[in-house]
Amino acid sequence: MVNKKIIKYTSRIPFHSPWFIIVSFSVIGLIGILNHSMWRDELNPWLIVRDSESLGDLITNIHYEGHPVLWYFSLAILRKIVDNPIIIQIFHLAITVVSVALFCLYSPFNYQQKFLFSFGFFPFYEYLLISRNYAFSMLFIFAFCKIFSSRKITYAYLAILLGLLANSSAYGLLISFSLSLTLLAEFCFNSEHRQQYFSQSQKLDLFLSILLITFSFILSIYIITPPTDSYLHGGLNNGWLMQLDIRHLLRSIGRIFGSYLLIIPAHKRWLDLIVCAVIALLIVILTLIKLSKKPVTLFFYIIGTCVIFAFTYLRFLGMPRHFGHFYLVMIAALWLGTYYQESTVLLNKFSIRPNLIIFVQKWHHIALMLILYTQFFGGIYSFSRDLVVPFSASRETSQYIQKSGLDHEFIVASRDANMAALSGYLNRKFYYPELQNMGSFTLFKKGRQDIEQPEILSQINSLLKNQDEQKKILLILNKKLNVNRNDLKIVPIKDFQRGWVDNERYYLYWVDEA
Repeated sequence: MVNKKIIKYTSRIPFHSPWFIIVSFSVIGLIGILNHSMWRDELNPWLIVRDSESLGDLITNIHYEGHPVLWYFSLAILRKIVDNPIIIQIFHLAITVVSVALFCLYSPFNYQQKFLFSFGFFPFYEYLLISRNYAFSMLFIFAFCKIFSSRKITYAYLAILLGLLANSSAYGLLISFSLSLTLLAEFCFNSEHRQQYFSQSQKLDLFLSILLITFSFILSIYIITPPTDSYLHGGLNNGWLMQLDIRHLLRSIGRIFGSYLLIIPAHKRWLDLIVCAVIALLIVILTLIKLSKKPVTLFFYIIGTCVIFAFTYLRFLGMPRHFGHFYLVMIAALWLGTYYQESTVLLNKFSIRPNLIIFVQKWHHIALMLILYTQFFGGIYSFSRDLVVPFSASRETSQYIQKSGLDHEFIVASRDANMAALSGYLNRKFYYPELQNMGSFTLFKKGRQDIEQPEILSQINSLLKNQDEQKKILLILNKKLNVNRNDLKIVPIKDFQRGWVDNERYYLYWVDEA
């Protein structure tokens, strides 16, 4: 009965309605995300929430992750509702669907552009199927764009969104900082806006908004600053690059290219780096000139792009989920530009001819459509690939262990950092040789040490000898066992090698005393 009502309702939605995109995205997205096999980066936060002994312990553990608290606190609330990691995927789907709904219903782009964006690589794959904190960026940025006009009366709503964005991820913090500077610049240099705001706002609105944003920034920076005994520093183990490195500079510009056109240039080939950097800079220049009639949004695009680029060059090149924020900054800048009337101040100051603006607007539209089509085909390909080949072998492995009744055995698992997905799906801890103790999530800090397979077998031998009852051990490795011991009987059970994440393919063995 319910299905018939849904079909009847959706059949009434015209194909050129934003709701057609939203409903289609939601239905296909649900199929995709329930099919998706989560990997360690998705389930390690769940395990931290699940196995932290107290709130203080949880915050201490988050410190080692390099992420603010919002995602972890969200998972803590979800776990009180359903103690099953599938709730992460449902929640993540909801975040992305709301983001796409905001974009389709309220953004100034035409229907074709909304359709291409919604089913593009980042909304339809990276920030949909892979359940991470980065989807929050899209949600809060688009919500900010939607209620941007509220700043004429109050900054409170924007301050709340900026606070949430700052505590979603390090990249969310950078964009939140850029948006805050944009609001500050407009407030300081636009006397008409300032007078309108003071004539309509509440007495303490500005003070409380600034206080909220400041507190949010301090909290985010405090949490993402790694402890002294963190030897990976939240995954950023290369330190700060403080000297000029031309190849690294081109690689960093290549991340802008990758954000727009989804191709990461080969870092060992100068020609690839140079060509991609030139194209990326051309797109940036076109966007700058396009926004030159809207000084406030031009300011945001410059600051947002430069801040993320500085972090990319100085600290961390990142993966698509990271440098995809360049793309979000461009989309947000184009969206926010519709709130302003055109101004010729910059055109007159830099003697930019109107004919050049018309020429640039034409080519910027071509570049934008090229980006959107590239994103669209990249999204369809990546989404389809995930339907066919598991992202990780974790779910298939866990299902086999459960069906075979092996989930109640004593399990030794290594490498610990690649076992979070199994621990999450099986809802139990393993013995980790890297810790020489029981564990689930991995924190890269003092007390944990990577080890080789001979040491793993040595620890298993000790465990077998210390058992009161003679009992074999289930060994799970993420690499095929290539060593042996005369005092141990090792019998292969099964291996699971179907997965895109090559270090999350699993090998199961029975180990007993010989």
